[in-house]
Amino acid sequence: MPEVKLYFYDMVHYGHSNQLRQAKAMGDYLIVGVHTDEEISKHKGPPVFTQAERYKMVRAIKWVDEIVEGAPYVTTLETLDKYCCDFCVHGDDITLTVDGKDTYEEVKKSGRYRECKRTQGVSTTDLVGRMLLMTKAHHSNMGSSDYQQYTDNFGRGPKGHSPWTGVSQFLQTSQKIIQFASGKEPQPGDTIIYVAGAFDLFHIGHVDFLDAVSQLSEKPYVIVGLHFDQEVNRYKGKNYPIMNIHERTLSVLACRYVSEVVIGAPYAITKDLLEHFKVDLVCHGKTEVFPDKDGSDPYAVPRKMGILQTMDSGNSLTTDGIVQRIIKNRLLFEARNQNKEIKEMAVIQAMNRREEEKENTSSKTNKTRYMQLTLFLKCVHILDLHTVTLELELACVVLGVSAFVNHFRTLHLKYLFIISF
Repeated sequence: MPEVKLYFYDMVHYGHSNQLRQAKAMGDYLIVGVHTDEEISKHKGPPVFTQAERYKMVRAIKWVDEIVEGAPYVTTLETLDKYCCDFCVHGDDITLTVDGKDTYEEVKKSGRYRECKRTQGVSTTDLVGRMLLMTKAHHSNMGSSDYQQYTDNFGRGPKGHSPWTGVSQFLQTSQKIIQFASGKEPQPGDTIIYVAGAFDLFHIGHVDFLDAVSQLSEKPYVIVGLHFDQEVNRYKGKNYPIMNIHERTLSVLACRYVSEVVIGAPYAITKDLLEHFKVDLVCHGKTEVFPDKDGSDPYAVPRKMGILQTMDSGNSLTTDGIVQRIIKNRLLFEARNQNKEIKEMAVIQAMNRREEEKENTSSKTNKTRYMQLTLFLKCVHILDLHTVTLELELACVVLGVSAFVNHFRTLHLKYLFIISF
């Protein structure tokens, strides 16, 4: 099977992970090119994550075999050949340079380009907008007036919405979970490690923590317990979680250090939970542990059993830190999304114009052929030929439209045999 290359940039989220999953299925070795901060800033605007963070995050996605750091923004045949790739893959949206050119034009023309389906309901535009909106509408009521106004206005250019930059609701399905899940059960000798939390806006801080946890054993089986949205909002407040439980599930499942996910795990880790999953070790990071509803310690049981371990991943980045980055650069991100949509709308309008020109050209060509064939038919009538000449038959075949044949029949040529289509 062929080697595949897919380009990654900007904010890494589960929509990108789904693209990687599809791309890996097209070949047997997946190389992912990750752009630099400079390249992204030049062509799109400020990135949410730094290039170092994105390099590490993409490496942590379980379908990735290798990454290329500092990959060029415009994909060329030279780049594909350099890394021995048969073709490259991108989503079914469009990626444009700062001057509005398709970054995959060269490889498309050469036939070394493939497309995978874009994941509906998620985009960097959408996630940035949720952070700026500062309401809970994105996970409690998608139809609220505040959220609707945001989806109508955030990053909108002066000439309408681009289908690639707009916002749509993500709909979780059992099939999608199956596609992301490993499907592997713990084996004899595995160390079953349980961690729990929100894992909101799955970022490099989470990746480093899960990586550190997985290194506690030679055969780790890491189970991540995800709290429901209402529970996360209870102890985090504000507009958290930014991602709802379904989105967070896919984000965590895509990580190569995770074996299983408990969707809607209880906030307090109980003895029943530990026995059910046969947990050997419970881990928590350096972040604050909020008390349960009744003020009790949610880690009291594993602490008493002596199986609780506090992990220092060496990374202090939190979801709050990501949100603060966005708020600090609010105007830059809004301008970025508007400029992106303006470029995309210009491409759409150009594509529509080309289609109209093709239709007009085709219509004029058919009209000319119609007139030529009609004139030819009149000549045949004058000559009073008793059979259809080879020229007439070929002309009918070229035109291939039954309307012409019907017109010929109206001429009442009793000596002509008209071919029906």
